[in-house]
Amino acid sequence: MVTAVTGVLSLFKDFGLSTASVQRSSVTEEQVSTLFWINLLVGVALCSLTILAAPFIVRFYHEPALFWVTIVLALGFLFNAAGVQHGAILQRDMRFTTLSLIDIVSLILSTSIGIGMAIRGYGYWALVGMTLCGPLVSTIYVILVTRWVPGKPRRGVGIGSLMRFGGTITLNGLVVYFAYNLEKVLLGRFWGASVVGIYGRAYQLSNIPTENLNSSIGGVAFSALSRVQHDPVRLRSYFLKCYSLVLALSVPLTILGALFAVDAISVLLGPKWREAAPIFRLLTPTILTFAMINPFAWLLFSMGKVRRSLHIALVITPLVIAGYLIGLPYGPKGVALGYSVAMGLWILPHILWCVHGTSISVRDVFQTLIKPLLSSLVAALLPFALQVFCGNLLSPLLRVAIGVTIFLFIYCGMLLYVMGQKSFYLDLLRGLRSGTAVDSDAIAVAQPG
Repeated sequence: MVTAVTGVLSLFKDFGLSTASVQRSSVTEEQVSTLFWINLLVGVALCSLTILAAPFIVRFYHEPALFWVTIVLALGFLFNAAGVQHGAILQRDMRFTTLSLIDIVSLILSTSIGIGMAIRGYGYWALVGMTLCGPLVSTIYVILVTRWVPGKPRRGVGIGSLMRFGGTITLNGLVVYFAYNLEKVLLGRFWGASVVGIYGRAYQLSNIPTENLNSSIGGVAFSALSRVQHDPVRLRSYFLKCYSLVLALSVPLTILGALFAVDAISVLLGPKWREAAPIFRLLTPTILTFAMINPFAWLLFSMGKVRRSLHIALVITPLVIAGYLIGLPYGPKGVALGYSVAMGLWILPHILWCVHGTSISVRDVFQTLIKPLLSSLVAALLPFALQVFCGNLLSPLLRVAIGVTIFLFIYCGMLLYVMGQKSFYLDLLRGLRSGTAVDSDAIAVAQPG
């Protein structure tokens, strides 16, 4: 309940200034130092606003326990703000292995603290501890790794354009966040906390691929695309390669989620969360939807087309909200269905709008999609048949283990050998691993396949 509201403020945590500094071909020491102090000032302001909002959050949800939860979570804005520009420095330097290690360490430590607090009986405070630990550990590590100490803030160092760029990105994020999170607020208001918990877990599970792929591939792709933004041929080639990798990972996850929704919930969350299974199944199409549309944010941001991205967000928001509102009277299942349908209807208009005036065509996009999609559909046939005819003879864990193994074996065989994509993906992974994927010698001027 609290994070659905405070998450709005978190969109302002860096004011888009980390993205702005990465997108620029060059930034000065004075600019980065000034941006650091601006980020810290924004963090203090957001922390204060969150504390002031605590009584209103309590009143809105009619839940007194939310007061101190909100107060404590406000500290997260300070932790995040202190490390924004340090993280941007690592991203500009293409030190993605270091960033990944920092993410992994902060995830392990924050999860361990959350589990430890839960075992000791702290209840929902375990989630609060876990939420705060992540940004705190991450900020400490990026500061230690970069060893960068900001100088004094200065005027007249040319940060006006960076502020406008970052402000547009922040507004874009605010609009998108409102569109993708309003349903949780509405469910909490009209259906209660337990329904939000059930829907929230199903939503979180369906959103894991989107978040992980955006954080792992998106950072690399955005930085690389920013470096080749003025070379349309290389820009097209690299974007399509990254797009192909995202789809190759997301399409099978979408099919697997739909096939094993009930068993996945049972294995991952336990039998108490059984009610989340049909909601999760209804949300699985959004895995593919976001895989198809989210990478275009990398493209538009890297080319400096942030205003177009904002206009797209302003159009998609009422469409998604309409889907929520139509489904709201039917509870979490109705909301999940309305959400998935609305997002599915938006795929083609989104792609058409994003590629307009770029070196990428709609044909490029769907040619990239067709091979992992066909491979996934073929791979799903045998696991589906096993579920229908032999499913009752196995436990949920065995059904998932056997079904997923068979699916992945067939999928990899289809995609790499039947579709002839083995050399393409091997070359792509080698380029990403070596960090030379944006060099002229490493980017082939050809689309996937």
